[in-house]
Amino acid sequence: MERGGSLSPPVGCPPLTAPPAAFSQHTANMAESETLETVTEHERILQEIESTDTACVGPTLRSVYDDQPNAHKRFMEKLDARIRNHDREIEKMCNFHHQGFVDAITELLKVRADAEKLMGQVTDTNRRLQDAGREVTAQTEEVIRCRIQQRNMATTVEKLQLCIPVLEMYSKLKEQLESKRYYAALKTMEQLENIYIPRVSQYRFCQIMAETLPKLREEIKEISMSDLKDFLESIRKHSDKIGETAMRQAQQHRTFISAVQKQASLGCAKPLYSLNGRTTLQHNGLVGEDAADEEEGDDEVLTAQDLVDFSPVYRCLHIYSVLGDRETFENYYRKQRKKQARLVLQPQSNMHETVEGYRKYFNQIVGFFVVEDHILHATQGLVTRAFTDELWNMALSKIIAVLRTHSSYCNDPDLVLELKNLIVIFADTLQGYGFSVNRLFDLLFEIRDQYNETLLKKWALVFREIFEEDNYSPIPVETEEEYKSVISRFPFHDAEIEKQPFPKKLPMSQSVPQIYIQVKEFIYASLKFSESLHRSSTEIDDMLRKSTNLLLTRTLSGCLQNLIKKPHIGLTELVQIIINTTHLEQACKYLEDFITNITNVSPETVHTTRLYGLSTFKDARHAAEGEIYTKLNQKIDEFIQLADYEWNMGESDGRASGYLMDLINFLRSTFQVFTHLPGKVAQTACMSACKHLATSLMQMLLDTELKQISMGAIQQFNLDVIQCELFASSEPVPGFQGDTLQLAFIDLRQLLDLFMVWDWSTYLADYGQPTSKYLRVNPSTALALLEKVNRGMKDTSKKNNIFSQFRKNDRDKQKLIETVVKQLRSLVNGMSQHS
Repeated sequence: MERGGSLSPPVGCPPLTAPPAAFSQHTANMAESETLETVTEHERILQEIESTDTACVGPTLRSVYDDQPNAHKRFMEKLDARIRNHDREIEKMCNFHHQGFVDAITELLKVRADAEKLMGQVTDTNRRLQDAGREVTAQTEEVIRCRIQQRNMATTVEKLQLCIPVLEMYSKLKEQLESKRYYAALKTMEQLENIYIPRVSQYRFCQIMAETLPKLREEIKEISMSDLKDFLESIRKHSDKIGETAMRQAQQHRTFISAVQKQASLGCAKPLYSLNGRTTLQHNGLVGEDAADEEEGDDEVLTAQDLVDFSPVYRCLHIYSVLGDRETFENYYRKQRKKQARLVLQPQSNMHETVEGYRKYFNQIVGFFVVEDHILHATQGLVTRAFTDELWNMALSKIIAVLRTHSSYCNDPDLVLELKNLIVIFADTLQGYGFSVNRLFDLLFEIRDQYNETLLKKWALVFREIFEEDNYSPIPVETEEEYKSVISRFPFHDAEIEKQPFPKKLPMSQSVPQIYIQVKEFIYASLKFSESLHRSSTEIDDMLRKSTNLLLTRTLSGCLQNLIKKPHIGLTELVQIIINTTHLEQACKYLEDFITNITNVSPETVHTTRLYGLSTFKDARHAAEGEIYTKLNQKIDEFIQLADYEWNMGESDGRASGYLMDLINFLRSTFQVFTHLPGKVAQTACMSACKHLATSLMQMLLDTELKQISMGAIQQFNLDVIQCELFASSEPVPGFQGDTLQLAFIDLRQLLDLFMVWDWSTYLADYGQPTSKYLRVNPSTALALLEKVNRGMKDTSKKNNIFSQFRKNDRDKQKLIETVVKQLRSLVNGMSQHS
């Protein structure tokens, strides 16, 4: 398309032809309206093309072809018209400014010469300026270099100011480590890590420091742990001294309290307060000796901290706490202390031999727990009350087992008493530190029983010695002083003896007051163990009475029984023993009063135990009485063994046998000694002796080894029995009624009368009758003796063959004897069948 050309129809379109007239008019109208709309639309499109960027023209141009047919043709026409308008305006503008343009060009041509001249001047000026500024430039560069150095120096100083505190702190750390101020060193490390090193962490030396600090911490831990081990070893060595000091202070405290109570009981004690805070007692202007001794011997009260340096524990605890490893330290410390506790609780094998062995054992244990108590209160949680209680309970069980074992080996009551005192001080010491010690006092009750056993053994020896040294004769008293000396040692009161003039004799022997004194000494010894056991007076009174009962019923009774059984103790001694036990029995009420005065417990108290001395001495008397009966019988047997009868004698000697007269004289003298015995004892002894004598004589007649007896022997035997009856009727011991004592020989008398009278018809006729003259003669006894007599008569007949008439009498007598023997055998058989 050319500017100003016409639009030709598109190729292929038919040529335009002229419309008819009518149609032309209508078409003209329509064309006119359409032309107005098209012109407006084309105007808008042209304005849009002029005002729109070239790249966005495409859609606008497309809208031209989208409208009515032939619209593009009109648009092209409109576009050509617009172009022509713009060309005319451009041409007008160019024509208007053309002269000005020509004038401007002319002016520029004039300025060129001036510009070249100015350029030359500027170049010359620049050259001169460069020459003049070269020196300034050099100075400026020097100034710049100096300023850079100054800035670098300032930066260096600034950085050094940051680094110097780090180095100073590190140097301080080294000094603290060298001086073993480890806790302070850890604080310095903490400051280095948290404050100083972060400020200069970019420097290599700080990195090295940071890497070194953990190693230093480990070294501090190792060093502090080493110090702790040294401390543990040190307190193990010093536990003995610590415990000794603590127990001594507890003992002094107990002594002081006892003195205060004693003075208070007197009602006239006044406390004196000394300048050093200690209190003493003054009574009538005199300071107590115990308190004075304490002032002189112990001016300063030592504590565990005075004897042992605990700083290693504190230091190690702080170090591990700072390092965040406190739990490890606590576990290690407790584990090591448990091990040490087990070592401390192991006693020496010979500990029971001396009190020093027990004292050292207790000192070590007290020292151990005093240290633990100090650690408990001086540290925050290193050990707890639960831990110390657990340790103590473990230790207490071991201590009790050890004391039970070793105390059982003690046979010395003094050593057991010292052990008890040590246990009490040991318990009081630990109780003062808050430990429960009730089980220790329960153990003391077990040891008290053992102490009583050792006392009983000791007093058994004392009693034996007293009995061995006694002469078993009444105590002779020559003067009033001697009499008072005896009754001051033994409560003896007898109005009749007191009226007797001096010299006189007391009924008991020397052993009685000695035994009474020793029983009181035993009570004192038993009381010593009961002291300081924190028991009431009633309980102490009960313990004393029970232990005294054991002394009387077991020890003294046993000694008396052994004494009575000794072979060298004769009848005289036995009689004196009975008298002695009687007086000791009467003295038991004074022993009860003695215990009451000691304990201040009324005997009327409901649960008061009574002394069993009455039964003890009664049993001893019964044993002595039985032994008297036995020895009397033995003595009678000894005399009987001296009997030497001629059983085949033809006639008697007309007098009693010598052995029997000696026996009767012995019995008379013996029963005279029995005058001091109770009546029943003497009567029983006399009756027993007569019965035993009668039995022995009867057994002599009926001895199976004795085969034959002559009538002469029967007559001689009858004479001996008559002497026995005369002795019985002479009342050797007063108090028998009638012929009671003679009845002991009634069996022998009736038997001998039967043979002497030869009254067999009466015996056989009256046998079994209550009124029988020979009621006490047993058929078997009579038969046995008759057979022996028969054999004797036969033997005599064989020897006497002188007169036939005698032989006839003998034959008649033999026939009678045989008849009696048959009847007696029938009686014996009847008795056996009846039984």
